[in-house]
Amino acid sequence: MNQVIEGQKTLDRHLVDFVDMLRSAGVKISLGSSIDFGLAVTELGAGSSEDIYWAGRSTLLNRPEDTSIYNKVFKSHWLGIASMAGEVNKLPALNLLFDDLSDESEFEDSSKLENDFVSVKYSSFEILSSKDFSNCNKLELQELFRSMNEIRFTGEMKKSRRTVKTKKHRKFDFERSVKSSFRTGGEIVNRCFQESGKRRRRLVLLLDISGSMEVYARVLIRFVHAVMLSRSDVEAFSLGTRLTRLTKELSTRNPDAALSRASDVVDDWSGGTRLGEGIKEFNDRWGIRGMARGATILILSDGWDRGDSEIVGEQMKRLHRVAHRIVWANPLKATPDYEPLAKGMAAALPHIDNFVEGNSFDSLKDLSILLTE
Repeated sequence: MNQVIEGQKTLDRHLVDFVDMLRSAGVKISLGSSIDFGLAVTELGAGSSEDIYWAGRSTLLNRPEDTSIYNKVFKSHWLGIASMAGEVNKLPALNLLFDDLSDESEFEDSSKLENDFVSVKYSSFEILSSKDFSNCNKLELQELFRSMNEIRFTGEMKKSRRTVKTKKHRKFDFERSVKSSFRTGGEIVNRCFQESGKRRRRLVLLLDISGSMEVYARVLIRFVHAVMLSRSDVEAFSLGTRLTRLTKELSTRNPDAALSRASDVVDDWSGGTRLGEGIKEFNDRWGIRGMARGATILILSDGWDRGDSEIVGEQMKRLHRVAHRIVWANPLKATPDYEPLAKGMAAALPHIDNFVEGNSFDSLKDLSILLTE
């Protein structure tokens, strides 16, 4: 996909700087939105600050709460610049050539382009990776599934009871020092030192498979499978009207076979939600006894619960006492003006260490980074 867009060199630089200022101010802007902004300004022209203002506001903003930030940044950046519009039109035109990286064959020799052309390359996957799972078609989801298998979850490290050798003067290792003295006639010539070793914290994943999560759950279970394959010491459960352990089923390397085995043991897919009872069962049977102790708990859920919300709060409090950290990924958190009004979500929130989004491939990549910190 190639498209030639007439713009102005000086104006182009201002557009890029303006978008960078908005991002620095906390406004989330995708590459696709930046491109749309340039196209809108090209279509409307830069004859007035009002045209530039509405071109940016209609293409760069996704959340109403960002409007005030947008207004401040616009005023700061464009005051004095908008008055240059007449002079800008006198400058030589700069042609921007937007080139999709999926079709590089047409422009293999970039030296053939004229000097007044600038090639701006972007990948269609960069746009897809920020797209909400609920808005993806079947082909897009297949591409995202393949990319999920490339994410690596190294895991968070913790101190182990085992000690390891070290050249640093941490703690004198009497046993190793004595053993080494056998080679020097019983005299300790080379002193040995030790320090605590490290091992990965256990990671426990609880995936909500209720009806309200149906669109996201069918994608997130692929994410859970990718986590299972990328490291050891991972446990997986599904949460619906009951709790189901899926560790064994999702340990199969083939994703289709793993999902088939998981579907055979889960009989409450797209049913009701009883988060409180499910978390209680996890605490009673596995969590408090040892699985959750010192572990990182990742809950993937929208927080909707048909049961007693007080049970959710009580059980989350129990879980938080023994776990190292609880991370809750909610696909609805990315929705503009989202507030945790669902009773289950509101009850759980005080006992959560990290409350993050889980609605797109980019959000899952950010989540994987968070889980290694």
